[in-house]
Amino acid sequence: MALFLSEDDVKQVLTMPMALEAVESAHRDLSLGQAQDTPRARSRLPQTALHILQGALPAQGVLGYKAYTSNRSGNRFLVHLFDAATGVLQAMIEADFLGMMRTGAASGVAARWLARPESRVAGVFGTGWQAEGHVAAICAALPLTRVKVYGRKADKLADFCARMAAKTGVDVVPAASAEDTVRGSDLVGTVTTAANPLFDADWLEPGTHINGAGSNALIRQEISEAAVRRCGLVCVDSVPTALAEAGDLLPLLEKGRLHQRQLVELGDVIINRRAGRTGPEEISLFESQGMAIQDLAVAVRVLAAARERGLGQALPI
Repeated sequence: MALFLSEDDVKQVLTMPMALEAVESAHRDLSLGQAQDTPRARSRLPQTALHILQGALPAQGVLGYKAYTSNRSGNRFLVHLFDAATGVLQAMIEADFLGMMRTGAASGVAARWLARPESRVAGVFGTGWQAEGHVAAICAALPLTRVKVYGRKADKLADFCARMAAKTGVDVVPAASAEDTVRGSDLVGTVTTAANPLFDADWLEPGTHINGAGSNALIRQEISEAAVRRCGLVCVDSVPTALAEAGDLLPLLEKGRLHQRQLVELGDVIINRRAGRTGPEEISLFESQGMAIQDLAVAVRVLAAARERGLGQALPI
């Protein structure tokens, strides 16, 4: 029986540890040849755009896609989950919260594998919906004691920090400036829609890990070319997706200052096919674009938990 799961249903069962485990499993499966992922396709009209990510996790028994529309009135997300063996629809899941959690979880998994294990302080740019997942994930993945957050609106920033401190149990505080956000931070996260770099490359200290989570088009750039060139490791969720969407990397790739063969997929680090961090002084970067298999892996676990709790509505399909 196919189920429809609402945002409220998803929020009742989805936790950050669940999302972290799911996203890591998706990247592992991809690098082991047990998954397929197709980069995002977009259909654009003057007022509305449709975005579709599709993929398959045969080792986890599913294939499917996430479709969402973006419009000035808001974004609307749905994950469609099918049985890999029969093709039968298993679920339609509202996926705003699910997507926020899986996007944050990707940064959390990257931090777990690429940041220095002793990392204690993080600096995060952004106070929006996606930044909530990012902060929750890095706090769950690393033994952080302090997160400095930088945002343009003081009242929104104060509210964000108070809310995330209560949620994570970590000292989440407003940063005094962009420079203060970066200096002294073991991990730097960018979760914005910025068109221009957010910080000076010289502010990065040896050993910093950077999670770039907001630049998914050429018109967006959170991290400067100079900052990328300081990174000894440039890691991506998938090379094809990065080559299509990574606004932080595309200018360097076009100029020949970064080469495709230098890009390391996160799953290859997880299965020890490629080296991750090679020393405590190395600056590392993870560029997160988002993948269908991340959504599908989280959706599989959400559906199982919802069935156990009797949540959802049967679909007449």
